[in-house]
Amino acid sequence: MARPVTFRHVMEYAAFRVCLAVLRLLPERWALALGGALGWFAGAVVRVRRDVTDSNLARCFPDQDQRWRDQIALASYRNLGREAVAIFLFAGESPERVIERTPNPSGGEPLLEAVNGGRGAILLTGHLGNWELAGAAVAARGVPLAAVAVRQANRLFDNELMRNRGRLGISIIRRGDAPLDVIRTLRAGRVAGLVADQNVRRGGLFVDFLGTPASTARGPALLALRANVPLLLGSCVALDGEPGRYQCELEEITCERTGDLHEDVRQLTAAHVSALAERVRRNPAQYFWQHRRWRTSPPDAAG
Repeated sequence: MARPVTFRHVMEYAAFRVCLAVLRLLPERWALALGGALGWFAGAVVRVRRDVTDSNLARCFPDQDQRWRDQIALASYRNLGREAVAIFLFAGESPERVIERTPNPSGGEPLLEAVNGGRGAILLTGHLGNWELAGAAVAARGVPLAAVAVRQANRLFDNELMRNRGRLGISIIRRGDAPLDVIRTLRAGRVAGLVADQNVRRGGLFVDFLGTPASTARGPALLALRANVPLLLGSCVALDGEPGRYQCELEEITCERTGDLHEDVRQLTAAHVSALAERVRRNPAQYFWQHRRWRTSPPDAAG
């Protein structure tokens, strides 16, 4: 159920619209740079979730010194600010323009094969680079994509985000409706997109992510195995020195079937989490270290 709109929500949305209007008056490179500067300010001065960010980096990169981790932390905030601006600046762009921003994607053949064969597929991504544009890059190339999305607390902002996704060719499945709607999407030969690196409070599978067990949703792997559709990992990372342009990479994730569904789900889940971890290691400055990925501990963890 949609949350009621409060006066605070109206004021927040009004401020957002004013900021967006100002950003759209600037050359794109300047607007993206300003977003990056605002992200840096949030991390270096206001220190929004800086304790979480520092803790996550120390957990995942214990062999790196503090100076390196501080540099990655601030780069992550800059990336977050820049890509937040990019999401709204790029909304409404034509498929051709989205393709120009994401040239030469790699690894998309299994996805196209599945869709052309009427099978459908599950496409996972993580909080790396610009995950919104990752979906847009797929949709712009004619792939029918329905993304599972969480409803934002501010309904006005949520509506704006939904409109932006729609302009980019992405239909929406609300998380509460996800199990049934994802199955319908796959049966229709379409692609279901999910962000797969969020902490699961209850019922998750604990698999290794960057050196620590992380509670992970079992649903994507379970649905892929039961529907007999391919599961792919996609990412879209910003290119160095080329603001507004990205490298998209898709990879089919597989595991050896054992005949034991529970074990197969565990192995496929571990495989896609491991694949995402490898991409994060390659681009740590573009990962969203601010979220509490390891908030839920394994039941046998000490303390």
